[in-house]
Amino acid sequence: MSKQDSELPGFARKLINLADARLGAKVLSTSDDFFAAADRMLNPEPPVFKPGVFDDHGQWMDGWESRRKRVEGHDHSVIRLAHAGVIAGFDIDTSYFTGNFPPAASVEAWLGTADPDAGAAWTEILPAVSLKGSSQHFHEIADKRVWSHLRLNMYPDGGIARFRVFGRPHVDWSKRDRTTIVDLLALENGGRVVAWSDEHYGTPWPLLRKGRGVNMGDGWENRRRREPGNEWAIFALGHRGIIRKIEVDTAHFKGNYPDRCSILAADVTGGTDDSLITQSLFWRMLLPEQKLSADHQHIFEKEIAALGPITHLRFNNIPDGGVSRLRMYGSVA
Repeated sequence: MSKQDSELPGFARKLINLADARLGAKVLSTSDDFFAAADRMLNPEPPVFKPGVFDDHGQWMDGWESRRKRVEGHDHSVIRLAHAGVIAGFDIDTSYFTGNFPPAASVEAWLGTADPDAGAAWTEILPAVSLKGSSQHFHEIADKRVWSHLRLNMYPDGGIARFRVFGRPHVDWSKRDRTTIVDLLALENGGRVVAWSDEHYGTPWPLLRKGRGVNMGDGWENRRRREPGNEWAIFALGHRGIIRKIEVDTAHFKGNYPDRCSILAADVTGGTDDSLITQSLFWRMLLPEQKLSADHQHIFEKEIAALGPITHLRFNNIPDGGVSRLRMYGSVA
């Protein structure tokens, strides 16, 4: 069974899953997925078990499962990450695979603008580790290089429910037109979540995804606040920049959207993510308190204060509720 967010290691709580199919990650090839398709590993939803549900190959399993190997060698799958990035850690999840999980697995990596061919030179970044049945296996990675593709090896065969790759997207800003207005907070531009006040219904990471939210579960919603104050989340822009337009989207949040919001911001140098929580209380006002409405895209331009370049922001969700997306459009400083 999957762990609750509060039980996850730091890299799994504070970084995005670069192998999330919803963000564009894809299984390119696999040595064998006779019992269950390898692309199920990249499903962002927790794995499920359907007792008594069978297909032509046997019990339906929510993950990648190969047949029993009767020759030498091992099975593997090649995955293109949603974004090339620096990987901080893995979760190899064997939930519901009990008598059919692989005894071990390893991960190799590759970087390229196209997909790797048969002659690609792979680099091992996670040596073979032992696996247990129906368990999550978290492994932190110290490698700071950028990778675009991974090869997940399981020894020799079996089933893996989910493969999660936690890291930070890499953006080469030297190749970007600095006069163009872009969403400096978007995942694909390197934006990230630093800290937040409440994660009862999930973390604020969905606010940075592409497009509008697909349902009420595709956003950041906190519990009903029963004490003074408000909920908040701190974000780091993908690049230091000057904000020209802000979008706060409450798509699908109708009886549970925030009453108001405001945004504080700063041009931060030094410190740690944890130290920013206290510092953010004294940041300058970028967007004064604004009234919000249900299921609506709120656009703010003239309301934005001229603070100059910023690197971080604190979004105040007043007093609580759900927001689908947060966009910070600006130019690179």
